[in-house]
Amino acid sequence: MILEGSFPLLQRCVLATSKNGRNLVFYQVDLCNKDALEQVFTSHHFDAVVHFAGLKAVGESVAKPLHYYINNVNGTLNLLEVMSSYGSKKLVFSSSATVYGQPKSVPCTEDFPLQAMNPYGRTKLFVEEIMRDLHRADPEWRTILLRYFNPVGAHPSGRIGEDPRGIPNNLMPFVQQVAVGRRSELSVFGSDYNTKDGTGVRDYIHVQDLATGHSAALFKLFTTPNIGCTVYNLGTGKGTSVLEMVAAFEKAAQMKIPLRIMDRRPGDCSEVYAATEKAEKELGWKAQNGIEEMCRDQWNWASKNPFGYRPSHADGKGSKPVRNGGLSLRVSNATAVA
Repeated sequence: MILEGSFPLLQRCVLATSKNGRNLVFYQVDLCNKDALEQVFTSHHFDAVVHFAGLKAVGESVAKPLHYYINNVNGTLNLLEVMSSYGSKKLVFSSSATVYGQPKSVPCTEDFPLQAMNPYGRTKLFVEEIMRDLHRADPEWRTILLRYFNPVGAHPSGRIGEDPRGIPNNLMPFVQQVAVGRRSELSVFGSDYNTKDGTGVRDYIHVQDLATGHSAALFKLFTTPNIGCTVYNLGTGKGTSVLEMVAAFEKAAQMKIPLRIMDRRPGDCSEVYAATEKAEKELGWKAQNGIEEMCRDQWNWASKNPFGYRPSHADGKGSKPVRNGGLSLRVSNATAVA
């Protein structure tokens, strides 16, 4: 395995993959750097590519649209050009449910009108359209577009999980930081949506189910010559509100999460969840975990790794001990939110 610098997550991935870990090779490359990307393809032959790389915060994309278009769209164009040059024409792409915008009805099927409401969603939609055009021009390409709904949870071992830097942009990392005492309360953006309790409703999917969805998609690429450019939703098919998800986490962690109700965020929609029949029928895939398992594994990760992949002292000097739900840790003054 090739490691450049210190990447504790990669070391944990090696352990999680057991004997297969020795087959992993890692390069730290920016997709916007086409020359560096080409060096990777010069060094290895790739039968297929899974493209996860991209910025993903809705609010940030509204504030910094050019940053998102340059990274998400230009980076993907570089990847596609290099793949084509080296005869690697099988691709699984991480798209997003944001391409549906605010649908007129739910659940969302793959043939719904596409109407992304924010720059992040539009970058995913534009890349989808690029890939459809690419296949029309060159039928050798086999591409599967996976529209993620809301991935949460962590590896059941508690050793691999989400570790956002700065203020989290997604619900569950924010919840877990409150739970371990790094933040004093959870901000809930919007309580006046036309939903069951006024908060936004999303389709949360366990990251383990998301992983098996990718395996199923890769298998499909290699076994279906006429797959073309095909779209599949990856979700559970069930809508869960913000407050319902918080309640499930409180049950898993056996603690109360303090809330602060905030205004809606620009670019957010009220209710989106997936129709999953196409993935079930054509990929042979179906989500196996509910919100209870998602919150159980999220808390297992957070309680064992309250500062993510960093030691507690990495957050600054002058830290003070905090107790929350029986968990003892240290929180620096720099990261604690009043």
